[in-house]
Amino acid sequence: MSSQSSPQNPRRPRVAVVFGGRSSEHAISVVTAGAVLRAIDRTAYDVLPIGITADGRWALTADEPDRMAISGRELPSVEQLAESDTGSVLLPVEPASREVVYTEPGSVPKALGEVDVVFPVLHGPYGEDGTLQGLLELAGVPYVGSGVLASAVGMDKEYMKRVFTSFGLPVGPYTVIRPREWERDEAAVRGRIADFADEHGWPVFVKPARAGSSMGITKVGDLSGLDEAITEARRHDPKVIVESLLRGREIECGVLEFEDGPRASLPAEIPPAGAHDFYDFEAKYIDSAEGIVPAPLTGEQTGRVQALAVRAFEAVSCEGLVRADFFLTEDGEFVINEINTMPGFTPISMYPRMWEASGVGYSELVDRLIRAALNRSTGLR
Repeated sequence: MSSQSSPQNPRRPRVAVVFGGRSSEHAISVVTAGAVLRAIDRTAYDVLPIGITADGRWALTADEPDRMAISGRELPSVEQLAESDTGSVLLPVEPASREVVYTEPGSVPKALGEVDVVFPVLHGPYGEDGTLQGLLELAGVPYVGSGVLASAVGMDKEYMKRVFTSFGLPVGPYTVIRPREWERDEAAVRGRIADFADEHGWPVFVKPARAGSSMGITKVGDLSGLDEAITEARRHDPKVIVESLLRGREIECGVLEFEDGPRASLPAEIPPAGAHDFYDFEAKYIDSAEGIVPAPLTGEQTGRVQALAVRAFEAVSCEGLVRADFFLTEDGEFVINEINTMPGFTPISMYPRMWEASGVGYSELVDRLIRAALNRSTGLR
């Protein structure tokens, strides 16, 4: 893969699509990557798929999007796509070079050419939380999406809500269980959660504070189910957030950065989960609960949630893209639940569907994000 070019044969920008990772959302990242790889215009860009295995190895993978989909209830993995069980991809470690190298034990390292931009479609910790973004900043390689701070804040539900509150955005009642607190005095934590639920009402949702794709979430109806729910959440993150139930409609809105600033898509509605107790992982990805696009809202409600979504984007200093999730409560108020700085791009994901309804098709959406990243410098901004 030579990175040489000439005026007669200019080199196309090379996009490294990085996916998989060490988080519990590994499989969903693979599915997202398959959709992105399928959508990238190969006449405009060279593509280099790089998968991160569940144990953290950066692997050169097959460029075969059809193998990256959910099949029945079988989830894909980077290990299934890796071209070698031992080879590793090395990103550049200094801004002076963007050369990517492939190494394998007993073999001479092989240059794969320069990478001009990284499209990181990792979800959850070790990818969406600012860690990968920091690595790319050190290497001086542009990338799609938010920077280090916005990615970290967008991953941590507690600090995300604190930022929202400081910017005057409405959030629902919540409390946090910190790791040392639970390990030091479980009884005191149970008592505090009971007081919280007595004030705001059962049921409550117990969630990992830094995870997504509805992983590790339990709806708890009374104190008897609390310990099991906390154990499940702590399998994904030692820090746990407990949120009160907000009765109302679930509304989502996409934000995309244009040349003149961020704009909001038409919103979508997540209907009641039907056979599922709430919009959990299986409802979202296995049974493919169908969202309503556009959401059946009045013009005034649509404008209000779009404005709130853009405010959330700006409050966290996001870049590129965000999906903002809201509740429309029974008294007609919008309450922001969270943002996702790298929302799913699977064929059934709400973010691309909302933008398609807003006039930006899937391939155009991917291309716009890549071009914006190419035009954005790395470093403090």
